[in-house]
Amino acid sequence: MNTAVNIADTQSVKSMEPVLRRVLQDAEQEHKELQQIFTLMGWGGLPDALKMEIKDDVTAMVRELKGHYSSCDPHVARRRERVVYWVECFKDDVCSLETAIEALKVRSL
Repeated sequence: MNTAVNIADTQSVKSMEPVLRRVLQDAEQEHKELQQIFTLMGWGGLPDALKMEIKDDVTAMVRELKGHYSSCDPHVARRRERVVYWVECFKDDVCSLETAIEALKVRSL
């Protein structure tokens, strides 16, 4: 067992701890804000899997409402309509969770 390597690894981890703590704090804050947004939209009871699928869309909606930017792009409008449509279909038991998630997946080109 190489003690010098173990000491170097331990020191490396300790020097990263403040950074890791900050990343964790930022992630917790983002999660809290997203939960509040979902609750305000009436979507607080959605399963986490569906929330994860639409979190970027919801974040963008809020940023636009706060005036960070404006999007008149018809593709953005259609995406938002799709998000609302499929979330409401799921909430109304018109479709399964799997169907809603599959319909809302963003396909890469």
